[in-house]
Amino acid sequence: MPNFLSNKPIPVADRLIMALDLPDVSEAKTLVERLGDAVSFYKVGLELFMSGDCFALVDWLKAKDKKVFVDLKFFDVPETVGRAVKALSRRGVDFATVHGNDAIMEAAARNKGSLGILAVTVLTSLDQGDLRDLGFQCDVQELVLSRARRALAVGCDGVVSSGLEVPLLRGEIDHKLMVVSPGIRPVENRPEDDQKRVVTVDQAFRNGADYIVVGRPIRDAADPREAAQRAQAQIRDVFAAG
Repeated sequence: MPNFLSNKPIPVADRLIMALDLPDVSEAKTLVERLGDAVSFYKVGLELFMSGDCFALVDWLKAKDKKVFVDLKFFDVPETVGRAVKALSRRGVDFATVHGNDAIMEAAARNKGSLGILAVTVLTSLDQGDLRDLGFQCDVQELVLSRARRALAVGCDGVVSSGLEVPLLRGEIDHKLMVVSPGIRPVENRPEDDQKRVVTVDQAFRNGADYIVVGRPIRDAADPREAAQRAQAQIRDVFAAG
């Protein structure tokens, strides 16, 4: 089995991105305070942005020297996406997602400034049956690889991809491509979970992910800080072993 372990100069502690999938800013801040120095990178998504005061949360996180990943999956007329990305780039955000065709991705990349643009390949909540329902006449791996190649070609910094497809990306595409893997689970996926294409922490990094996104396994743990520290220890062990 090829060794796809990331060799990018990323601090090990930053490789864990905590998803703040919570209904309001107050709860998000409480969780961040509880996690303390166990987490240095946070993802803010649609739910929090709809709750109000989300930019205040972004500013608060940056003031605490945290990195921020805004996951809004921009999809609109290319000019509109470009302007939205340009506005977001002024907030000091580190990563943002775009989900669209070449023109949309290119507009985002052209206006990114220092913001890292990640193209969504295939949502981890979708499986092969879902893709058929959506009209895609190809398998998941073929679609992920196609979207990743196009994203890199038009200037995106990386992709969001299930850890299951990362070895394919590393084997077929330039290693400068940044790969962020969501859908991380500490154990086998539960039947009621809406994430279908998932991997463990160890598997994601050995498959070649640069970052992982973890939400519920930490947020819903009896002790979220301890759960985050356990995940960080797993990451350190993977990279120490090489």
